[in-house]
Amino acid sequence: MKNLKHILFDYLVNKGFEESFATYINMFVLLIVLLLLILIIDFISRKILVVFFTQFATQSKTNFDDILISNKAPRNFAHIIPLLIALEFCPYIFSDFTYAKNLINKGLQVFGVVLTLWIVRSVLKSLKDYFKTLPRLKDKPIDSYIQVFMIFAWFIGILSVLAIVTERSFIEFITTIGAASAIIILIFRDTILGFVASIQVSINDMVRIGDWITFEKYGADGDVVEINLSTVKVQNFDKTITTIPTYALISDSFKNWRGMTNSDGRRIKRSLIIKLDSISYLTKVQVDKMREITLISTYLESQQEKIDSYNTNNAIDKSLLLNGRNLTNIGVFRKYIETYLKNHSAINKDMMIMARQLAPTTQGIPLEIYASSSDKRWENYEYIMADIFDHLIAAIPYFHLELFELPNSGSFKNN
Repeated sequence: MKNLKHILFDYLVNKGFEESFATYINMFVLLIVLLLLILIIDFISRKILVVFFTQFATQSKTNFDDILISNKAPRNFAHIIPLLIALEFCPYIFSDFTYAKNLINKGLQVFGVVLTLWIVRSVLKSLKDYFKTLPRLKDKPIDSYIQVFMIFAWFIGILSVLAIVTERSFIEFITTIGAASAIIILIFRDTILGFVASIQVSINDMVRIGDWITFEKYGADGDVVEINLSTVKVQNFDKTITTIPTYALISDSFKNWRGMTNSDGRRIKRSLIIKLDSISYLTKVQVDKMREITLISTYLESQQEKIDSYNTNNAIDKSLLLNGRNLTNIGVFRKYIETYLKNHSAINKDMMIMARQLAPTTQGIPLEIYASSSDKRWENYEYIMADIFDHLIAAIPYFHLELFELPNSGSFKNN
């Protein structure tokens, strides 16, 4: 027994150790040579691909290749060649070390999956940037679709890595995920809802990037600057950013002002509330006085002639003003409003212009002005509308009318 121990010891020390040491030395030398070769080939392939793409981009008419370069797609593609070389030669270097060979092989395969994801991401980002340069697509929610494809790619990549590490087939993991679909739906609920909402928003053309929307529930009132898978970013007019869940666009009500911005004018719709007890027939003296108002002088003259002719032909007793046909101060004021709007330089004459009475209320009778300003910019629109109502409010006393106003402390003072 003692002799056997000596024999084994002598073998390990004198022969086995020397062979093992030599094997390790050979492995490290070959590994260093392979690493240097991979680095050199990676450097050369990157230079060649980047130069080729750059030259091709300068000669091509499309800017898609420029976008690919800016998103480092050629650099990512260049890593494929060194990876293939490593996969080919590493098994030979670690042929005497089975565990290390399997470990290195798995590592390279995992890196191959990651590299594939890098390439897919750079291509998808390039597509996103390119689509945004196209007039037909720049206002579409491209970000949402790119994010969905990227999530799907990461999902497949993670399953592939797990399959490589555990040495199981990809189908097994798909089956397992199918059994856990309820949990996945719960985890990715917002993502799924956002994806469905993005498709519906795009198909129904509900919102585009650049649209002015008002979403009172979320306090948003401004321009849409980004639509992605989970959120819609709205830049309000005070330059703050409001973030809205994408699925809220189809589940809640909001106002999109695109129709107004695409039209020929911006609507003005506002009422003046006239006191009921200030409405009356106009006497001949009052009509003659109102003829001095230039905008309605011709109207009053022709209308009064028609009224006088009708009353005379029908032997109307005009000792009582109620009898026969008469002009009313509110009717003449409505005609004045329409004529004033038709002569206003900031009003679009090709769109509807109207002054109409609404149903009487406890406060009086609303006289609604309906027209459209030619200038749709908010600041100018507000100025135009204020200018019109400044004039009409100041003109009301000339028609013997009064605006309704809630009583204040001055209303109860003794004169």
